[in-house]
Amino acid sequence: MVPDFNLDDDLALANRLADAAWSAIRPHFRALSSVDNKAAAGGSYDPVTEADRAAERAMREIITAERPHQGITGEEYGETPSASGWRWMLDPVDGTRAFVAGLPVWTTLISLVDPLGFPVIGVIDQPVLGERYIGWPGSTVLQTPSGRTPLKVSEIPSLGEAVISTTDPFILTHPEQEAWTSLREATRLARYGLDAYAYARLAGGTVHLVAETGLQPWDVAALIPVVLGAGGHVTDWTGAPASLGGQILCTASDAVMEQALALLAPAAE
Repeated sequence: MVPDFNLDDDLALANRLADAAWSAIRPHFRALSSVDNKAAAGGSYDPVTEADRAAERAMREIITAERPHQGITGEEYGETPSASGWRWMLDPVDGTRAFVAGLPVWTTLISLVDPLGFPVIGVIDQPVLGERYIGWPGSTVLQTPSGRTPLKVSEIPSLGEAVISTTDPFILTHPEQEAWTSLREATRLARYGLDAYAYARLAGGTVHLVAETGLQPWDVAALIPVVLGAGGHVTDWTGAPASLGGQILCTASDAVMEQALALLAPAAE
């Protein structure tokens, strides 16, 4: 049996999963024949495409063959039990709205989570741009066709100089929108619609804060090792360690984190 955790082996597997996902996704990017709405009954719009489904099937097939004792949690096909407590979390196309619009800011998210529920490996892959952000304890790298580059978050000294991001302020509750507005007004620049790619760029040093809410486990697991490995901070809106879902705050520096938490506190859960 393969050991429950071997960093080199599991990083290699995570890379193969990302490669397999892109092979399944590539034929559909900017060539969609149809888009389904998972939230049709509720009157809202939650798109899913064959790219989402095909990519998750491709990754599940590899994990089932190579790590049958490890579980899988995926956005499209739910839970596969774990015999060891270790679990792969998969979001085949994070940012399906961007994917449907043909914008190259969607990503594939892959994470290996330990039996205590802590993500130890994270991959944020943007294959159209040739950018794969890989995080593990103590390190994050940007892998491109030309090689690997170690990443470090910015040492930005204050929120007033920060570039911040949230995917869509209109999905926030009213108290969360008010808190986000206070945060936005205290910063230099805000960007929207980036989904998990914003966390990748936080690790890369060009974004300094990302705040979001209403997240699912597969939305969160991969970004935690990527941000932490680059020296960033990951909490919920109360300042407690982030859980796999709900509200999340990622920052590049202690100063930005402290200032942001004070502004988000009225909406923290």
